[in-house]
Amino acid sequence: MFQRILVVFEDEKVCDDSLTYARELALRMDSEVTLLMLIEMAFPDRSYLESKRSAINDIEERMGKQLSKITGRFLRERIAINAALRIGHPAEELLKFLAEKPPFQALIWGSSESLPESGQIRRRHWIRKVANNLECPLLTVSSRDHSNGLQE
Repeated sequence: MFQRILVVFEDEKVCDDSLTYARELALRMDSEVTLLMLIEMAFPDRSYLESKRSAINDIEERMGKQLSKITGRFLRERIAINAALRIGHPAEELLKFLAEKPPFQALIWGSSESLPESGQIRRRHWIRKVANNLECPLLTVSSRDHSNGLQE
């Protein structure tokens, strides 16, 4: 059975430890890796699309360079990899992306070492809400520094 790993990033934040984890997991499982960068941008009305065209082009250019650099690391180790960029509401874009692709065996949160909280009132972040409906496990990377005896 062919194994597939999805690494999800949000708002141009990339955690190098999650990339290392994804690379090591892909080597152990002989898996293909897909990188998905989600950028939040509201489109309340189609008439606003044209006004955001410049911002979207800038994002596409920046993310193209960043994702290309990341994919190079995986290709050097002969790991099959592809990347995608989605702009809109992150939860909706992730679910649409998952609906369009064959199933993944693991999803790795790639923007930090832990799942994020939202706002000062500690609402649940969208990835936590979506995780309950995933068909595969959502993994995070914990800190490698365990000198204080506690895992972050």
